[in-house]
Amino acid sequence: MEKFNVLGTEITYYKKNDQDYISLTDMLKAKDGDFFISDWLRNRNTVEFLGIWERVYNPDFNYGEFAIIKSQVGLNNYKISVKEWVEKTNAIGLKATAGRYGGTYAHKDIAFEFGMWISAEFKIYLIKEFQRLKEDENNRLKLGWNLQRTLAKINYRIHTDAIKEKLIPEELTKAQTNIVYASEADVLNMALFGMTAQKWRDNNPEKKGNIRDYADISQLVCLSNLENLNALFISESLQQEERLLKLNRIAIQQMKLLTDDRRVKKLGAKKK
Repeated sequence: MEKFNVLGTEITYYKKNDQDYISLTDMLKAKDGDFFISDWLRNRNTVEFLGIWERVYNPDFNYGEFAIIKSQVGLNNYKISVKEWVEKTNAIGLKATAGRYGGTYAHKDIAFEFGMWISAEFKIYLIKEFQRLKEDENNRLKLGWNLQRTLAKINYRIHTDAIKEKLIPEELTKAQTNIVYASEADVLNMALFGMTAQKWRDNNPEKKGNIRDYADISQLVCLSNLENLNALFISESLQQEERLLKLNRIAIQQMKLLTDDRRVKKLGAKKK
């Protein structure tokens, strides 16, 4: 469940099967005077609109029950709830839900139409705000996709490019690798940073967080790769000391490439 604001009214919506459903119950809060969703369902234009929408998008729509309902619309004793509408016609455009976020929800096409019953101004701003919301969502997805694509290119270069001369980070000494680390996280910390998390905290008492919070984008990319490799080495039953040596050598090779990769530098600039 997510929310957006239309002319001061907070409206809930959710996505199901790539379709957006907007709360009509929340939209009603913007209506002046008493008005109920059941009143809206008693209108012939509403029923005809819902029937056409279901015919276009719902192959399982019950046309027999719909014909009966349509024949009764306009009669003084005619009244139908959203729950009854869904049960009788097998409709998918409207949904009545219970629980914490209970209420009546409608597919965005239908919710936009319902907005006109609140006011013409409300409908216009409803469409405007929802479209802006979806554009923001698409931009976030696009940014995530571009990040994954860039990381994929970086990892490809790691596996194919030659090793630079300068060693980053430093090779571990035998004394360092003889230490047994209870934490697998510290195995990765030693391989990449040359120290445990506790050692970093002892050296940086004034800083909050942990050693990884202060890593740059190159180190974070390398760390992600080391985590995957460590899991593989564990499955191969390699001892911790042997894994540490392997991971340290790999960290040296990868960091030589990552620290000079312009795409990583660009990501690091965005992160700042």
